[in-house]
Amino acid sequence: MVKDSKTKDVIITTPLGLEGESNADYKAPNILQRLFSLLNNVRPGSDLTRFQLPPLFNLPKSHLQCYGESVYCVNKDLLSKCSKGETAIERMISVVAWSMSTLRPLMFGVVPYNPILGETHHASKGTLNVLLEQVSHHPPVSALHATDETNNIELLWCHYAVPKFYGATIETVVHGKKKLKLLKKGETYVMNSPKLLIRLLPKPGVDWVGNVNIKCQETGLEAELSFKGSSFFGFGASNKMIRGKIMKSSSSKTLYDISGNWDRTVQIKDTTDGKTKVLYNAKEAISALPSPTLKDPEGVWASESAAVWAEVSKAILSKDWDKAREAKRAVEESERELLKQRKSMVEDWVPKHFDLLYSPDDGWDCIPKQSTVPPAPIVFSM
Repeated sequence: MVKDSKTKDVIITTPLGLEGESNADYKAPNILQRLFSLLNNVRPGSDLTRFQLPPLFNLPKSHLQCYGESVYCVNKDLLSKCSKGETAIERMISVVAWSMSTLRPLMFGVVPYNPILGETHHASKGTLNVLLEQVSHHPPVSALHATDETNNIELLWCHYAVPKFYGATIETVVHGKKKLKLLKKGETYVMNSPKLLIRLLPKPGVDWVGNVNIKCQETGLEAELSFKGSSFFGFGASNKMIRGKIMKSSSSKTLYDISGNWDRTVQIKDTTDGKTKVLYNAKEAISALPSPTLKDPEGVWASESAAVWAEVSKAILSKDWDKAREAKRAVEESERELLKQRKSMVEDWVPKHFDLLYSPDDGWDCIPKQSTVPPAPIVFSM
């Protein structure tokens, strides 16, 4: 991979953690009133992938950064633990715990930027190197490739999120699969993502809901997880509840029961002897996360999320909304101009780091063009 020699401002903020907010915490004035006025003209059931929000409703970071941070911004190294289990069931238990660490509580009323086509995010934590690219704009497909050669781990994601408006709620279905490969063990764990549910009425809130399946064909083990949000009125003890089990795929025999709250603690119970222990502690894993640091400013690509949106982020952090609108408009207009140029030249855009595939049965898939991801200029401390 060749670095772009052009240097730009780079704005890096604290990742979303257990608190659901970054160090760029701010409260947009009259956010509910403004949000409802924006959605007033959106019909129930309509696709919101092309719906543009003003900067007042943006976090100072891109969706690509949020996807990447969910992988490398953790206090405990749950990912490398997946490859260290002595038995197949130990490794599956570790994979389930790691998958929970990728979920973060979100703030109501603010969202990250929609990545532009070709935008990238490249960061490292220890020996884990992570690279993301926005490989399609319509539909909005994001690809992730992460490698840890020391721990023999490879991670592949291909995300395609579709938000739809249903009057009192906005439901986002995250299409695509996550593949966690334990190379030395010859095992691949394939999993989907829960849905993101935004409640507008009667009590605003954001929840991860739905079912997640994690399966390893090589070991014959499978996990089924069910995420449940708050009740319609936003009350009740079910908030951020998780229930599930680990079983043998061939017989559906339950080996372990899983229960708890994914933003607090989750317990795992051995069905053979009834012994229970903590599977996942969210406070230990994703609480009080520090900001990544920029170790190599000259090594940052011009396509890096933290550079593409730098002027917008700076304006949001200073609450200069007029400047933020101008900066965001400049990014979007530049993207539209590039699209016009490609159309006039009858030229298709090709991702730099992934091959993008599509089939009617399996949807979108992304194949990395390089076998490993190199160390990045943006680093998250161990």
